[in-house]
Amino acid sequence: MSGRLQAKVALVTGAASGIGAAVAAMMAAEGAVAIGADLAAPPGGIVLDVTDEAQWDAGIAGILAAHGRLDILVNNAGIGFSRLVTEMTLAEWRRVQAVNLDSVFLGCRAAFRVMKDQPGGGAIVNVSSILGLVGQPETSAYSAAKGGVTLLTKSLALEAAQNGWPIRVNSVHPAYVQTAMIDQAVARAGDPDRFRRHLERIQPVGRMATPDEIAAGIVFLASDEASFVTGTQLAVDGGMTAR
Repeated sequence: MSGRLQAKVALVTGAASGIGAAVAAMMAAEGAVAIGADLAAPPGGIVLDVTDEAQWDAGIAGILAAHGRLDILVNNAGIGFSRLVTEMTLAEWRRVQAVNLDSVFLGCRAAFRVMKDQPGGGAIVNVSSILGLVGQPETSAYSAAKGGVTLLTKSLALEAAQNGWPIRVNSVHPAYVQTAMIDQAVARAGDPDRFRRHLERIQPVGRMATPDEIAAGIVFLASDEASFVTGTQLAVDGGMTAR
C-alpha cells in the first residue's frame, strides 16, 4: 500500500462485516485512522445505529473529541430486501428507506457540518447499488432507497461546490458481492446452489465481486487522487450496467 490516506480520519458505517470491514481495513492499510461503526462495535470502532439522529451526533462528537477532525465518511450500512409490492407492508417499506436512505442523509448532514469549515474539507462516499441505477423485479423498496442515494449524492456534491465548501461527494454502485448478506439470501432460496449460480451468471464477468474489489473503488474516491471527482457514480459491477 502507498499511504494514500496517511493521517486522515475516516468513519465507515456497516463495518462489522462485508464491504464495510474491507473498506476499514484497506483505509487503515493506506494510513488512515479508520473508525468502523455498526450496531455492535467492530474492533476499535463505535456503536452506531445509522437510523438514529442522536447516535450520529454523539458518534461524530466522539470522533472530534478524540481526533480533532473528520476527513472521510463512507456511508455503507444497509439492508437487503426483496418482496412483491402487493405483499409489502408500509412498515417494511419504511424500514428499508430508514436504513438505506435516511441514514445517508443523517451521515452526510453530520459530516457536512464538520467538513465545510475544517482545513482540507473532506470526502464522502455513499454506497448505493446497481439497483440505484437500474430496476429489477421485487426490489422496489430497495431500488427506491438506493436510487435516492444516487441523486442525494449528486445534489450534495453540487450544494458543496455552490457554497464553496471543500467537500467531495460520490457514490459507488456494486453489483452482487460475496458477503454475508448474499449468503443469507442464497440460503433462503428454494434451490440455493442454482440461485448462487444465477447470481454469478447474470454478471457479464461470470462471478460475484469480492468485498476488496468494491473497497478499492471507495478508497480511490476518498483519496486525494480523486481531488477533481465529485457528484459521480462509480459502477463496480462486472459489466452489468453496460448492457
